[in-house]
Amino acid sequence: MAMMKAAALIAPGRIELVDKPIPDVGPNDALLRITTTTICGTDIHIFKGEYPVKSGLTIGHEPVGIIEKLGSNVQGYEEGQRVIAGAICPTFTSYPSQDGFPSQDGSWIKEDGTCSCHGYKATAGWRFGNWIDGTQAEYVLVPDAQANLAPVPDSLADEQVLMCPDIMSTGFVGAENANIKIGDFVAIFAQGPIGLCATAGARLRGASLIIAIDGNNDRLEVAKKMGAHVTLNFKEVDVVDEIMKLTKGRGVDSSIECLGLQSTWEQALRVLKPGGTLSSLGVYSEDVVIPINAFAAGLGDHTIKTALCPGGKERMRRLLNVIESGAVDLEPLVTHTRPLDDIVAAYDMFMNQEDGVLKIAIKP
Repeated sequence: MAMMKAAALIAPGRIELVDKPIPDVGPNDALLRITTTTICGTDIHIFKGEYPVKSGLTIGHEPVGIIEKLGSNVQGYEEGQRVIAGAICPTFTSYPSQDGFPSQDGSWIKEDGTCSCHGYKATAGWRFGNWIDGTQAEYVLVPDAQANLAPVPDSLADEQVLMCPDIMSTGFVGAENANIKIGDFVAIFAQGPIGLCATAGARLRGASLIIAIDGNNDRLEVAKKMGAHVTLNFKEVDVVDEIMKLTKGRGVDSSIECLGLQSTWEQALRVLKPGGTLSSLGVYSEDVVIPINAFAAGLGDHTIKTALCPGGKERMRRLLNVIESGAVDLEPLVTHTRPLDDIVAAYDMFMNQEDGVLKIAIKP
């Protein structure tokens, strides 16, 4: 039996590089040989045990690779072709998919509304590193491959497209859900990789004032390159006061919360204008409280929208088009490169934000 190396979660706080069999390919699957993948903030939640998955699961959900083998039913692709697949791989056959929410593909949900793995509801479209073995390995099996594989243009390097499967798609849906119109004021809380992509998305949507908030001045400098007009370091200023001054007391049209903390959630709500939209991208590991005064006692005509990263080949095609056109350059977000053999040390670097890390390209 042919074997491969894979990064498996053994227990909370413990990841190991292990040997696993290379997956067999079913009729609707594709086997990808991973050329580049990366570590996501969600992987850190998994690592810490804040989002539980089964022991021994290969984690990671951001694949760039080459088709090693195609299932007999998969058409329109060929072995040896360079592709990406979204972090979310919907079937497009489930009720949520056909109702317009493919990220919430319920094909892996049991009749009682829970998943077959650990009882969480929804998020069933997220399979890599959640329900099934993920991408931090030499190979990954892509289910429903015809719906989820997107060819990578020859002109683009792996590092240029590495953000497409998750970080770019998630950041951009944050801007899309924020209902940004030309000329809007937008505040974006946290400038990690997803927040930086949300900043880039807000610029593409036509916002005239983009306020980026973070506690790391290096990341705030990157935010300016992504399109931020004003940056605020929450360690140096009262963010809510500063935003209300910048908007002459009006508040922002939209805020995008990209961290998943009570503090950023509450600030994002407090700076909204009446009728404004809070777009939530954070992964929350504990209950979030909505203060009654920030929420105008429920009378402020506010909209709160959440999102799980959109996937599927059409979404990936559009994101690749944005990269290929030069409208956005996300390669600077890839600050480090490490071999798969060094995955444990790479997790430590990413989790502790060492050496100015934003994203690490992991190369099997």
